[in-house]
Amino acid sequence: MTTSTLKIAIGSYSDKGIKARNEDFLGALMPEGAQLTHKGIAAAIADGMSGSDAGHEASQCCVAGFLSDYYSTPDSWSVKQAGQKILSATNSWLYSQGQQRYQSSKGMVSTLSILVLKSTTAHLFHIGDSRIYRLRQGNLEQMTRDHRVWISDEKNYLNRAMGIEPHLEVDYKAFPLEKDDLFFMSTDGVHDFMSEKKLKELLQSGGDLTQLAQLIVQQASDNKSDDNLSCQVFRVAEIPLAKEDEVLRQHANLPFPPPLEIGQMLDGYKIEAELHASTRTQIYRAFDTLSQTQVILKTPSVLYEDDTHYIEHFLHEEWAGKRIKHNNVLQVLDTDRVKTCIYYVTEFIEGDTLREWIDKHPKPYIREVREIIEQVAKGLRAFHRMEMLHQDLKPENIMIDSKGTVKIIDFGSVKIAGITEISPLERHDDENILGTLNYTAPEYHLGQRGTIKSDLYSLAVITYEMINRALPFGGDMPEKPNKLNLAKLSYVPSFHKNTMVPAWIDGALKKATSISPQGRYDEISEFLYDLSNPNASFLNEVDNIPLMERNPLVFWKGVSGLLLLLNMVLLYLLFPN
Repeated sequence: MTTSTLKIAIGSYSDKGIKARNEDFLGALMPEGAQLTHKGIAAAIADGMSGSDAGHEASQCCVAGFLSDYYSTPDSWSVKQAGQKILSATNSWLYSQGQQRYQSSKGMVSTLSILVLKSTTAHLFHIGDSRIYRLRQGNLEQMTRDHRVWISDEKNYLNRAMGIEPHLEVDYKAFPLEKDDLFFMSTDGVHDFMSEKKLKELLQSGGDLTQLAQLIVQQASDNKSDDNLSCQVFRVAEIPLAKEDEVLRQHANLPFPPPLEIGQMLDGYKIEAELHASTRTQIYRAFDTLSQTQVILKTPSVLYEDDTHYIEHFLHEEWAGKRIKHNNVLQVLDTDRVKTCIYYVTEFIEGDTLREWIDKHPKPYIREVREIIEQVAKGLRAFHRMEMLHQDLKPENIMIDSKGTVKIIDFGSVKIAGITEISPLERHDDENILGTLNYTAPEYHLGQRGTIKSDLYSLAVITYEMINRALPFGGDMPEKPNKLNLAKLSYVPSFHKNTMVPAWIDGALKKATSISPQGRYDEISEFLYDLSNPNASFLNEVDNIPLMERNPLVFWKGVSGLLLLLNMVLLYLLFPN
């Protein structure tokens, strides 16, 4: 059965066995509402390493810490991003505590296996020799591999575990869920003392899952297990409809707003002026009568009233904007008032777009350009920290307020990793390419995935245009860029447009606007550094450019001077007296 939510049944059991203390730890969290949609269901099992000074504390820290921290990470993060960051931080803490408290690399060490079920996908993280199995349609499969090295039939050791080394290497995989999938998590005190054949037989027996977990532990104990015994078993009872996102769609049934006139009231907002209108949206300046402040209202166009894809995208803009709190990004405002129609509210900015600034400053100082671009970059990095790509950076989507603060103001093309895992936003065929032609990274036109380097490309094109009053490839991009016509594009050095641009700044612009992402900087910070600090490699490149190409004016002045000198020599030779 497919529904709008994910549902599982779960059972678990843990016993110290013949040992004096139980150093295993397990747990699971099944949230409701938005957290179920955006974070999913998480389960984990850990086994404190034998011989570890604080194995019990380590296993508890791994499981309890992950289950707590995972649900505190931004909704916009992918499961992989959230998991890896948490595990890396936990590993560093375990390792440092082991060194400080026990002066040993075995001070606080544990295995750890995690399963996160989100939407229609299972995400697995694993390190050590605890295990995760999946029973699907009668087939039992071990989904993890043991990080254990066998020296002989009797001697072995863990070569990877939480807290054993400062650097962590975690196995990660993601795979689709199916209804009735049965997952089984266990420590080695269970699976080392039971054949897969017997385990499969017990898992197929059905019944109450807690009783099943107890039965499996008892079976391993009867088989002379000499370790702690712990296991969790859970069955996928219902899976959500593919590409269903309740949060983005929660307002989709609201009506479109009526045409708004100056003086009209909408949910406590008094319309003061229409600032922009297009076939897709309208933007109004309004006065919030509750907070007594000016705000901006953005409303969808009634032309798309029956277009569910458009509505989803409009709601997606608001969702993205609310999750970024940064001085260089337009603030989408939260409100507890009940909406009577579809719209969203942002802070009001008094100022100019960057396009207007460019038009007013035909010959800006490079220092001014740097200051603006550095602020835009800070805003971009706020998106990237939330695992979002902007994908439509251009001068029209950047504003500079009366105090000189620069803000990115548009969220219409933002890609959110955490949402994409739930529901990749569908687009019509003519909307596959995001952004604006001259500022969109070439890889999008070739059907490739965008990365941070794609936003960097757009930022660098804007920088080039601010400095040179032109685009980096001599004019507009081809109307329908493909591999062939993109390969024909040639970067136009800044000295052809603005002789005052230093060669090392042009080198940074050239690198950041490379047609191939591999040719660009890896990080925006590297680009910013090279805009302010001469890079010797760029200076060396300039030395190899012929003077005629590097500075045609100086070249022809030199040629003219040489010809004049030759003529004077000839005159002297012909007429010595």
